[in-house]
Amino acid sequence: MRIVINIILLLVTIGLAYLLYSSIREPIEFKKERTRREEAVIAQLIKIRTAQERFRDITGVFAPNFDTLEKVLTTGKFKIISVIGDLDDPNFKGVVKYDTFYQPAIDSIKSLGIDLATLPFVPFTDGKQKFEMTADTLTYQGTLVPVVECKVQRKHFMGKFASPSFAKYDKAYDPESYLKFGNMTQPNLSGNWESR
Repeated sequence: MRIVINIILLLVTIGLAYLLYSSIREPIEFKKERTRREEAVIAQLIKIRTAQERFRDITGVFAPNFDTLEKVLTTGKFKIISVIGDLDDPNFKGVVKYDTFYQPAIDSIKSLGIDLATLPFVPFTDGKQKFEMTADTLTYQGTLVPVVECKVQRKHFMGKFASPSFAKYDKAYDPESYLKFGNMTQPNLSGNWESR
């Protein structure tokens, strides 16, 4: 009888130890995985923002979708104006000359390490989820300005941690919230991760 009680106590102890270990491991794993996934998504959003800025340099507006963004950045060219001479130099006696030339945009995009074919896809979604992107123009303080917003909900890339139940480890965690840059109501390209 004593052996049976000892075996039961041993099993209960092992079970309690496992529960304790699990309760400690899960929040650590959640925090580590959340950081890893959010950093990858933020890196992709930064590339999209850079591509949109290059698109605006060529067209004067932002791309409304990824197909247009890819087409213009693949075939478009940047206008570069070279100024020869300096009017601010007191020793300068000549005439200021302007030389205009064009550089293919794709060269700049490649040098920045941006792959236009994979740009729309959210990391950790196996190519099944694209970023939401909207672009337009609006009148802001009396001036017509281009605006853009690109975003994705956390639930799309958080995998097994996409449940609202993980908010017990971080009160600010909401899988329905977005990681995004830009704003459709004002000319602002900041990412919401930059305001933390």
